Amino acid sequence: MITDEEIRKVIAPLLLSGAKMLDKHCPKCGSPLFEKDGRVFCPVCEYREKKRKRELKGVEEVLMEKFKELANSMPTEVEKLRVHLEVMEKLLTIIERYKKLEGGT
Repeated sequence: MITDEEIRKVIAPLLLSGAKMLDKHCPKCGSPLFEKDGRVFCPVCEYREKKRKRELKGVEEVLMEKFKELANSMPTEVEKLRVHLEVMEKLLTIIERYKKLEGGT
């Protein structure tokens, strides 16, 4: 289902820019397909994908910031250091998973 936000932010500007609305619809979201510069696409699916990637990138940045904090505050006591490094390792695993979600490497 297309939201009012998507109509306002995605579809209306496309129509104003001269993109052609086709009489075909996206099988995934039901939005009308558009053609511009010889390319047929679903603007709503593209918008949603970009929005999802931005959100994931924000989470990744928070995780990386926490990782940097941990890297800059290494304890000297061996047991505390072991726990500290385990947390850092888990954060790295989570960051790698987020990168895969956003299509990164």
